[in-house]
Amino acid sequence: MCPVRRLRANLSSEKLGRAIWIRPPGPRADILTPITRGAHQPETRWRLGTTGLVSPHKTSQFQAKHTTGGSAIVDLWEGLRHAFWLVVTFDAALAEIALRSLRVTLTALVIACLIALPLAALLAVRRFRWRRATIAMLNALMGLPPVVVGLIVYIFLSRSGPFGALGLLFTPTAMIIAQVIIIVPLIASIAHQSLRELWAEYHDLLISMNVTQMQKMRTLLWDARRALLTAALAGFGRGIGEVGAIMIVGGNIDNATRVLTTAIALETGKGEFALALALGFILIALALGVNLMIHWIGQTERDSRW
Repeated sequence: MCPVRRLRANLSSEKLGRAIWIRPPGPRADILTPITRGAHQPETRWRLGTTGLVSPHKTSQFQAKHTTGGSAIVDLWEGLRHAFWLVVTFDAALAEIALRSLRVTLTALVIACLIALPLAALLAVRRFRWRRATIAMLNALMGLPPVVVGLIVYIFLSRSGPFGALGLLFTPTAMIIAQVIIIVPLIASIAHQSLRELWAEYHDLLISMNVTQMQKMRTLLWDARRALLTAALAGFGRGIGEVGAIMIVGGNIDNATRVLTTAIALETGKGEFALALALGFILIALALGVNLMIHWIGQTERDSRW
């Protein structure tokens, strides 16, 4: 008699209301066989699905719900309704996650701008040996895979890494470091394009005035400040929507490192599509609000012109 039948035969009536999971021997250790027998319940058989063990009854319900065209509209409507009520009721958990997302991304954006903008101005006004190679490297790093960045930061901040003694792994600081590495090439490349065009106009004037390199860079950065807002906003959009590197170095820990993007990934994996859509709509509204605020603060629209 096989082990499953032997255990089924030895079950007493007091244990029939519980599900007992049997892990069969062999290399297929991920296959679990549940035995659910109640006094008045039929036997439930399971099969191994793509996300775990799924009963045929629930599988048919899931397929009927998510393979029809109307379910997508229902999920969108439910997502909008969830987003509205989460904002109206001022959910404490949502407020904490949203504020953490803003704090991490804005901090990374400020640090990245302090690095990328002077670098872009230096590449625009100064000629040196490896200038073209540096510009090409920055342009190539614009497409740097975030997961690779997260893995590299994880290795450096882990206990066995060179900075493991600092204890920064799975903290917001690690998330900021990863976002800075991702954002800097993007801001520097976009800013360099604007500053290079402005330098072509200012070159003769600034050379005739015999100003220093630092004064040239300061002049370009100040006169191109509105154009540089585009680079900063592009970096903010890249950072606020980041999930791969943040998940690796942050760990998506509740009340510690969970942000909107990782919360969306978590709820999607749990099958809570309406809540995931609600968080997505809130993330979009948050990003749009910050963009409009930066435009307003920078007075981008002046004299009826952008």
